[in-house]
Amino acid sequence: MGNVGGTRNYGYGKQIAWAGKNALADRYGKGHFATKATHEERWNQFAQYLKKNGINDARKINKTVLQQYANYVSALVKGGDIKVAYGQNLLSSVNVVLQTMRKDKLLSIKPAQWVGHRANVRTTIPVTLERSGTVEPLRHLKNNGQQRIALIVDLTRTFGLRFREASLLNANRALKDAKRFKQINIIKGTKGGRGKGANRWVPVNKQQLTLLTQAAELENHHNSQNLMPPKQSYKQWRNQAYFAWRVATKEIPINGFHDMRAAYACERYQSITGFPAPVVTGQRQACKELDKQARAILSAELGHSRTDVIAAYIGSSK
Repeated sequence: MGNVGGTRNYGYGKQIAWAGKNALADRYGKGHFATKATHEERWNQFAQYLKKNGINDARKINKTVLQQYANYVSALVKGGDIKVAYGQNLLSSVNVVLQTMRKDKLLSIKPAQWVGHRANVRTTIPVTLERSGTVEPLRHLKNNGQQRIALIVDLTRTFGLRFREASLLNANRALKDAKRFKQINIIKGTKGGRGKGANRWVPVNKQQLTLLTQAAELENHHNSQNLMPPKQSYKQWRNQAYFAWRVATKEIPINGFHDMRAAYACERYQSITGFPAPVVTGQRQACKELDKQARAILSAELGHSRTDVIAAYIGSSK
């Protein structure tokens, strides 16, 4: 049906999403309805991403574009918005459609290489460990009327929250807990093997209390019970925020919102042990037992059921 000539989307149609659907019909024929539908749903997400980035023709997709999308998907995985398996599937479907459109395998990406496994070991210091790392991006957001996104960035950095957790936080309830218990319980938007009703308490200091007060004021202004914009679905909000954050950090190598979560973990590790996190110094400086205790505390505060995952935030325990 399609051709690799000079026609838009390799001859599969004028719109990228529609062209992907036609390419899948070409590849699988009249059967394989479930397979086609699954690939189409994932391809449509890629098409939306391309549209937001000003790309309206599949012939304009190159290795750089694919790598940028893989970075975006990787950030969603690290931020806890999607699972590793789904992230890999999103990238696999892009490979399938592009191979069909182009009639070659020259343009593809390795899903596992980008999305990987959660329990890897961090070897780079989080850019936002130094608070100055967020100054310019936050200024950019605020100057462009994106105060709500700036607030979410602050919450992920200050409390080690996932993007979803920060967005669904009931700031008024959290503020009451903070004043009463000097800690807040993260309930909504969590993952990581925690059972229903499980508590995940995160300590609160004076600086964090100020931030919660700001968040509660925003919530009250919109008569809401979380920090998402009114009348927006979570998916719409997430896509808007991730796009704005990519633009704000264009000149700074901050990978999604997960960098702030890792920065929180490193900062917290030092406050618990009195030593910098292993990723900062290149090796563990705290004694083995103290390091182990810190990882157990961080595992609970970050919402993980296993301490070995913490190496992805603060580095190896060796």
